[in-house]
Amino acid sequence: EHPYRTVFQRDRDRIIHSRAFRRLEYKTQVFVNHEGDHYRTRLTHSIEVGQIARTVARALHLNEDLVESLALSHDLGHTPFGHLGEEVLDQMLCDHGGFNHNRQTLRIVEHLEERYPDFPGLNLTWEVREGIAKHSGPIDVEAAPEFAEYAPDLQPPLEAQMIDLVDEIAYNHHDIDDGLDSGLLDLDHLAESVPLFGEPFESARKALPEGSRRQVYSIALRAMIDELASDLIDTTRRNVADARVGSTDDVREMGRPLVELSPEMAARNAELKRYLHRYLYQHHRIERMKDKSRRILEALYQRYLENPRLLPDDTSRRMKDDGLERTIADYIAGMTDRYAIQEHRRLFDPSVRV
Repeated sequence: EHPYRTVFQRDRDRIIHSRAFRRLEYKTQVFVNHEGDHYRTRLTHSIEVGQIARTVARALHLNEDLVESLALSHDLGHTPFGHLGEEVLDQMLCDHGGFNHNRQTLRIVEHLEERYPDFPGLNLTWEVREGIAKHSGPIDVEAAPEFAEYAPDLQPPLEAQMIDLVDEIAYNHHDIDDGLDSGLLDLDHLAESVPLFGEPFESARKALPEGSRRQVYSIALRAMIDELASDLIDTTRRNVADARVGSTDDVREMGRPLVELSPEMAARNAELKRYLHRYLYQHHRIERMKDKSRRILEALYQRYLENPRLLPDDTSRRMKDDGLERTIADYIAGMTDRYAIQEHRRLFDPSVRV
């Protein structure tokens, strides 16, 4: 124990000081890093999730340090090129345990980070590691046997239950912002099609008739976050009161999560997510980058598989314990977007110095 820092403060700081956290600066959220300096990355996304999570935790009188540790660590296991990279590695490892970014996050904090001479990992508390394992829903021990030690039959604390929802609130907000900034989303069409954004946008436009479009939609986005976060807080308060839970043990014994949006707000939020999938995530410019990214990652994996001597020494030494396929996946998953692109050039372009 530390004389004036809680265990969860120490967890948060260990996460922030990890190499995996720093690499998030150059990992895709929606737009690959070289597309522009103002688009969100996995790092800035994680910080925004942390902001919203602390607000919700404070309003509900939960443990803010635990919540922040979970928010800042929740995407450590993401691959380069976003969810596309996760999909590629899962296909490559279909006969070797598959790949999932939540499982990879736990693997990073327990195994891959090397910060201490006596043991691997970051030495995080069991509660933070449990939250990493459980924040996206119930544990499937058959699919992820390493999660078995994290009480798979029990609900996680409220701090972990909120992470997926505040994650959604954060990325719905900033993906709209980046989509509008990039020109991939049409502001008027979005406002007409999605009331969750359109209603505050119309109010902001009336309140600021002389404001620029960027100022108006920025105000609308702030109001949208406030509406979602407020609903999450109010609904969770009601659920906790109705369930008559008085301790973390009571929360764990509940047969369902208590942190949720109201049915009405969940429906409005789902409508927004469908819009973003259709008009942003599947936009032809995004699909073109995803197609190039897929070919880069598949080529890297196959090249390392055919010639493991191409792997760096500090990576290849893991093959004895982890096997070739998992070692390659760990190496690729840890790459940033720009490193993966550069490595592809080094391996396949004869004119590039290795």
